[in-house]
Amino acid sequence: MLQKFHGVVLYVVKYSDKSNIAHVYTEQGGHASFLIPAVRRSRKTAAGAALFRPFSLVEFEADVRPKSGLHPVRESRVWYSLDSLPCHPYKMGISMFLAEFLYRALPEEGGNAPLFAYLVYSIRWLDACTRDFSNFHLVFLIRLSRFLGFYPNLDGYSPGFFFDMLNACFVEREPSHGRFLSREESSRILKLMRMNYETMRLFAMSRAERNRCVEVVMEYYRLHLPAFPELKSLSVLQELFI
Repeated sequence: MLQKFHGVVLYVVKYSDKSNIAHVYTEQGGHASFLIPAVRRSRKTAAGAALFRPFSLVEFEADVRPKSGLHPVRESRVWYSLDSLPCHPYKMGISMFLAEFLYRALPEEGGNAPLFAYLVYSIRWLDACTRDFSNFHLVFLIRLSRFLGFYPNLDGYSPGFFFDMLNACFVEREPSHGRFLSREESSRILKLMRMNYETMRLFAMSRAERNRCVEVVMEYYRLHLPAFPELKSLSVLQELFI
């Protein structure tokens, strides 16, 4: 049955000489997999395949087959045109990393309208931003945890407290399980949790500090998402901002 979708492209892998698998987070059904053409047999198929790049916002029709996990795409088009994201080197690095992260982190199950709206808003915000977006991926990932059910509890923080990574809260004493941040890093991560896209430019970080924050956030996600893998695009991201 043909069904219309709006979606955020996350990841594309080779399936055969003629087809690729596009992992897309859709407004209608959440994380799903679709077959798209891989061979440039015509202008139409070439244009359709080119649409499916990480963080592209696409509109398409697919032949949904309930007993299959792969749904062939019949027609596709740009849903929302992005101006700077596909060509700006720093934004490309951020989008590749976050798209791969979402591909690994988001479950393949029913749709989540607030999460989809957050993804679309964030992508459009990054595309429109002209400067001071080097903390974007950190803010994005911290706020994403709210939709996945393990956003940190900021209540009760006092200077000198530790951040308990396992229980997602600040505590006065070192937890016995050992999965916590030092007082200094706990203070820094608290500042990160209080950032948003509009205020993040006010929080200056060196590349070393930013990369350490990425490591902390990745460790946090691995604690709360079993079997979360290492990401190939992370090393590229860590070299971007000075």
